[in-house]
Amino acid sequence: MMDVLVCAAPGELKLEQRAQPTPGSGEVLLRVRRVGICGTDMHIYRGTQPYLSYPRVMGHELSGEVVSAPDGGELEAGDHAYVMPYLSCGTCAACAKGKSNCCMNIRVLGVHMDGGLCEYLAVPVGFVRKVEGVSLDEAAMVEFLAIGAHAVRRARIEPGQSVLVVGAGPIGIAATLFAKLAGAKVTVLDARADRLDFCRDHLGADHIVMLRDETPAALSKLTDGVFFDVVFDATGSAAAMQQGFAYVGHGGTYVLISVVSADITFSDPEFHKREMSLLASRNATLEDFDHVLAAIRAGQVPTKELNTHSALLRDLPATLPGWMEPSAGVIKAIVAC
Repeated sequence: MMDVLVCAAPGELKLEQRAQPTPGSGEVLLRVRRVGICGTDMHIYRGTQPYLSYPRVMGHELSGEVVSAPDGGELEAGDHAYVMPYLSCGTCAACAKGKSNCCMNIRVLGVHMDGGLCEYLAVPVGFVRKVEGVSLDEAAMVEFLAIGAHAVRRARIEPGQSVLVVGAGPIGIAATLFAKLAGAKVTVLDARADRLDFCRDHLGADHIVMLRDETPAALSKLTDGVFFDVVFDATGSAAAMQQGFAYVGHGGTYVLISVVSADITFSDPEFHKREMSLLASRNATLEDFDHVLAAIRAGQVPTKELNTHSALLRDLPATLPGWMEPSAGVIKAIVAC
């Protein structure tokens, strides 16, 4: 038997005992050691995740220790590994193009199916990757960092370009980090001073701007009325996503990392006048995961500063509500299983 944390309904977390999974053909049995808590998990807890049914075991930012693996592969018992949580089919039109991150039949651990807030998990071998040279805590942070890295890769940032990141939560932080590593001059916009300070002090953001009624004028002044070569939205707010169109300069690119259950509208004359490029950025690929791991190993990611909170699996029902309060100052919280 093993401990499993179940979100039975919005606002209701229960620690249950379930049978340890038996891996099927082509599956790895993983002893889960660390699970990062992200905005998706908090939306599930609140009941505001639109693509989910209850009960659900949350958790998709996973690292752990291999218990067993198929013979003849790269994984062996005792290996430390991370999990690629986007279980793609490998055969659809998107997968055929190498875009497994937007697979037509994708199943995401902790969203479409039960995830990693448990002691053991069986996962297809193709989605478990051995890690060396990073800690289990760091390996559990690779997934959210890869989402930001993927968005930056989508934007094809060139050194010296001006970039605006709107929203300084974990995904916006990841986009800020990898935009800086790509050589951009980065401005971060958010309503929380503590997160803006984090981006300046630990990520090297060139400018930080508090969200106010005067924000459009402030951004115009900052850029001499030209605005930005690339704008990333990581807010999860439809209103913010619509406002962001106004911050993209002529010939610029707008990348929507956020996804909301709403229609997004914009001015077509302004869109065409600027010959703007509009991009969606969904999940990440193995290329992005490898890029993140290389950056961590090179000391380019402030992992100790990112990991602000921790708890044991059995304590999460009492701990998670407090983490969701802005006053808690959570950047990345990691659960030990």
